Amino acid sequence: MGFFDFLHEKIAIDLGTSNTLITHNGKIAVDNPSIITIHQISGKIIAVGKEAGMMRGKINKNIKTIYPFHNGVISNFDAAEKMLKTFIKRLSSLNASIFPSSYNMIIAIPCGSTEVEMRAVQESAKRLNAKNIFLIHEPIAAAIGGGINVLEPKGNMVVDIGGGTTEIAVISLGRIISGQSVKIAGNTFNEDITQYIREFRNLHIGESMAEKIKIQIGAAVRDLASPPDNISIEGRDLLTGKPQQIQLSYKEIEKSLDKSILQIENAIMETLAEIPPEISADIYNTGIYLTGGGSMLRGLDQRLSRATELPVHLGEQPLKTVVKGSDIVLKNLDKYMNVLVQKRR
Repeated sequence: MGFFDFLHEKIAIDLGTSNTLITHNGKIAVDNPSIITIHQISGKIIAVGKEAGMMRGKINKNIKTIYPFHNGVISNFDAAEKMLKTFIKRLSSLNASIFPSSYNMIIAIPCGSTEVEMRAVQESAKRLNAKNIFLIHEPIAAAIGGGINVLEPKGNMVVDIGGGTTEIAVISLGRIISGQSVKIAGNTFNEDITQYIREFRNLHIGESMAEKIKIQIGAAVRDLASPPDNISIEGRDLLTGKPQQIQLSYKEIEKSLDKSILQIENAIMETLAEIPPEISADIYNTGIYLTGGGSMLRGLDQRLSRATELPVHLGEQPLKTVVKGSDIVLKNLDKYMNVLVQKRR
């Protein structure tokens, strides 16, 4: 180590469509919604993260709510840069530094990211004063964060259900040997819930209410061991235009999510059908590792286990496994160099 290595802070970032997580000094220092609100005329940042999330659907025409990431990649370069810059400023020890810090930064990206999308992520990191930038595919980071030894000559299957994408990957010797990125995940579940309530209950609800419903009574199967109670939700009655409140059950939400979950099931089955028989034997014994915020949907592990006839393991902190795994890799680059996304010449 050089004398000035302390100037290079280690930062791991999980750029999620719904949430952005950042670790600093081995701890999760930022865990915020990936949202920013900006004044349309002045361009001034009004709020970022949780504060911006609270404003969803409650702001005037001069203030715009922006989601900088779509399907796990940057869709609005300027907004993403402003949001990340604000998050990084919140890391108090960086602000307290006598010298201007530069960062050794690792960023988790979907396994289906294109060259253009990866370049956009790297350019954004450079503008944030990153000295060395490393990219890692989300399923590999999730596996490492979940305690799997990805460097072994052994097959492991990871299904990471985020906000914008579901990452399905079979990993062996630190590389993805088969996998796909499916654009059906937590945000799609919210849209399904909104559409169902509109069509079958004649009620128009907002994004925040759909997310609340998913968290409180969302389910992937009907035969839950501990089913949640019905909840009251509010929205605008489509027939009268008046504010209205209705009661909603978890069985209705299970019905609304069925088609989307079926597509995830089909993608998993397609991936399983493509792998070598030796890897299939490994996965038969180890099962499927389920992670990401979307994996917390009640009974989803149970449903996927029935569809694949394999054991499905749900981690303790599925929302944080990707950023934790990225942080482990950044601290042990010599060991994990081969798992990083290699630059193409």
